[in-house]
Amino acid sequence: MLKEYRIKRGYTLEQLAEMCDISWRNLHRIENGQYKYAKFETIQKLIMILGLTEKDILAFIKDKSI
Repeated sequence: MLKEYRIKRGYTLEQLAEMCDISWRNLHRIENGQYKYAKFETIQKLIMILGLTEKDILAFIKDKSI
C-alpha cells in the first residue's frame, strides 16, 4: 500500500526516505513487509507525508485480514 501511495504522490524511494529521516533500504523493507519494527514516529511521518486517511488505513487492514 505504501509503495502505491508513494508513487501516486510522485516521490522516489530516496525522497520519501529522506523526508522520514530513515534509509531508503529501511523504507524499501517497510513497503515490502520485510521490516516489522518501524518506529511509530516513522509510520506517523509516512501517513502525514503521503496524505493517508483513516479510511485508507482501515481498508488496507481489512484487505489484509481476509
